[in-house]
Amino acid sequence: MFQLLFLLAILILSSNASVQDFCVADLKAPESPAGYSCKSVTNVTVDDFVFSGLSKAGNTASIIKAAVTPAFAAQFPGLNGLGLSAGRLDLAPGGVIPFHTHPGASEILIVVQGQITAGFVSSANTVYLKTLKKGDLMVYPQGLLHFQLSDAGYTSVAYIFFSSSNPGLQITDFALFANDLPTKLVGATTFLDEATIKKLKGVLGGTN
Repeated sequence: MFQLLFLLAILILSSNASVQDFCVADLKAPESPAGYSCKSVTNVTVDDFVFSGLSKAGNTASIIKAAVTPAFAAQFPGLNGLGLSAGRLDLAPGGVIPFHTHPGASEILIVVQGQITAGFVSSANTVYLKTLKKGDLMVYPQGLLHFQLSDAGYTSVAYIFFSSSNPGLQITDFALFANDLPTKLVGATTFLDEATIKKLKGVLGGTN
């Protein structure tokens, strides 16, 4: 019996082993739930494994006064299939990354400039909230609603890291008010009055 269990464990562990060194994303091919197809290794270069996009500040001239620069598989093909990715947050004074979720990954944030109030809400509706300073890290468990808000009088900067090469993103405000979901239905599911809903739809580009 012990030998059978041991062999079964070996089979399970070995099934997760990589069968090749890497799978650089072929961005010309369609993306599937399993990621991108692999580029032919003869076409792979060192540039597929290097990304310089996080060295530049993002444009914070938006309604949220913040910018997210992603380094996901679509921008950084060498990440494909490796189960990790990164990004940069730039938040002008008062800038905010609104409540959102990453369905496909947990996240770690590290503040490198300024001060950021950040938090998440558990499935039991418990709030975990902290004001982070330079050098502080915070982790957000996969799929939970979370946010970041700049508390500094100058631009705050943070780097984020994910446990997936494509963590996914859904911003709650945009999901409710930036589409054609009927106002009455939004009201019935959020308890907001129609005037408020229409105002938010107008701000975020929603209709109906």
